Amino acid sequence: MSLGTVGIVGVGRMGANIARRLHQVGYEITAVNDVDDGATARVAKEFDARACSRLSEVTRAADTIVTVVSDDAAMRHIFSEAPDSLLQGARGKTFVNCATVSPSVHVEIEGLAEAREASSVEACMASSIPQARDGTLYLMVAGRKDAVERVRPMLERMSSALRYVGPSGSAARVKALVNMVMNSNTAALAEGLGLGAALGLDLAMLRAVFAQTGAASRVLETDGADMEAREHEVYFSAAHAAKDSGIALALARDVGLTLPVAAAAKAQFERMVELGLGELDKSGVAELTFPGRAGT
Repeated sequence: MSLGTVGIVGVGRMGANIARRLHQVGYEITAVNDVDDGATARVAKEFDARACSRLSEVTRAADTIVTVVSDDAAMRHIFSEAPDSLLQGARGKTFVNCATVSPSVHVEIEGLAEAREASSVEACMASSIPQARDGTLYLMVAGRKDAVERVRPMLERMSSALRYVGPSGSAARVKALVNMVMNSNTAALAEGLGLGAALGLDLAMLRAVFAQTGAASRVLETDGADMEAREHEVYFSAAHAAKDSGIALALARDVGLTLPVAAAAKAQFERMVELGLGELDKSGVAELTFPGRAGT
């Protein structure tokens, strides 16, 4: 028995695996859309869902629409006032927006949805592809409490933990700070291991020492060995790291703060993009710091 009908807009690595998880636990995936027509077709076939070329088709075909798009411009496009958008026929629908975008965009989307008697919920993800597939995401959730409660059963099946953090825009602010700190940690770890390599230190030993001292971090656990082995299969791309650090720095400017460490980390990920390495995992920042690699 279906727990409800769900449409997915943005069926890349995260969106497709969210769809798989929701299907596994009893939701009916009825419609999918992506800017990549091939991805739309593949994921639609997997779930016997409608491959939608028009956004309004997704809204018509589902009670809840999950969006996982790339940036502010993409969010504004799918919720635009244009003749074809998710807002067409949106009355009574709930949008669950998972992408990392600027907080102000989430506030805009909520207003546009409510003007059409629909609801919008932020469900910002602090995990990666395996967690999306397994339903063990950590979700930071924001929006009107009644809207959040309507989709809470679905969000609980997507996550191992979720936290309601406040009104619209709040989750995006928290997520921006999470990613800012993570990106800074990643860049710093790459420098530490890169310097260790240049000094001729045993990097397995160095990582073990880091793990037992103040240099320990979650990034050390997830990325340290990959940096040494040059294994940069993408879970969170350098291009996304640059974008997300930019969101946090924009928030800092709004309140008159200067964040030099975050700015330096952003510059490293932007350099990766400039070198054509933007689609590597964030661990690929080590390519800029290890002696004899692409960026050194």
